[in-house]
Amino acid sequence: MSRTIVVTGAASGIGKTTAELLQSRGDTVIGVDLKGTDVNVDLTTPEGRTALVDQVRELSGGSIDGILAVAGLAHPIPATVGVNFFGMVATLEGLRPLLAGSDAPRAAGVASMASLHPSDDELVAAMTAGDEAAALARAEVLAGDGATGQLIYGSTKKAFAQWIRRNAPTDDWAAAGIPLNAIAPGVIVTPMTAPLLETEEGREQIRAGVPMPLNGFAEAIVPARLLAWLVSEENSHLCGQVVFIDGGSDAVIRGDSTW
Repeated sequence: MSRTIVVTGAASGIGKTTAELLQSRGDTVIGVDLKGTDVNVDLTTPEGRTALVDQVRELSGGSIDGILAVAGLAHPIPATVGVNFFGMVATLEGLRPLLAGSDAPRAAGVASMASLHPSDDELVAAMTAGDEAAALARAEVLAGDGATGQLIYGSTKKAFAQWIRRNAPTDDWAAAGIPLNAIAPGVIVTPMTAPLLETEEGREQIRAGVPMPLNGFAEAIVPARLLAWLVSEENSHLCGQVVFIDGGSDAVIRGDSTW
């Protein structure tokens, strides 16, 4: 049976590959990105987030089966906070009411194994509190220094992963029959990572922070397949999980410390 799935970040990388995979399986995809998709909006802005919901409602006739919040940035700038956390949350929360008419509603987002890297406690706390102004202000401070700027990305992914864990078992999601989960990819070969992987020196530097003993760096189709399953009818009981699809990075970095 064909399902209607919203995919943000659908113009490139993991989002594009996931949208194409779902379409190849017969699903209807409503793609979202800055340009070149069905819904062209800027998820760093309140206006863009509102437009996302309004346009998806219109295109879908008011009912969808799944949400995949994939759009993200990896730059050490405040906009990364706007997209990776507040844009992600606004996508999931804003579109959630449109899942009400589905027999098998599903939702998932993209975190990262970078959530295991050092983060900035003040930035994470501001995101957790839902204080976008404070979070952007803190990110502005961090972005002013090359070393601290690198904390922005991992902080957004940590805060988002924690948001998934907190919200998935609640009345809005689990009690409404909606599995809410996330994936945490390792290094995925996309246009966003290509400049970092052009030289062997660059690849070695990446491997030092993101060890991937199982098959190394992954193509975008690898996380795309997992995302497609997370919004499939088959996924009935996975709740609040952040699934590390990282070639072993989580196992190497954290070992058995999570138990």
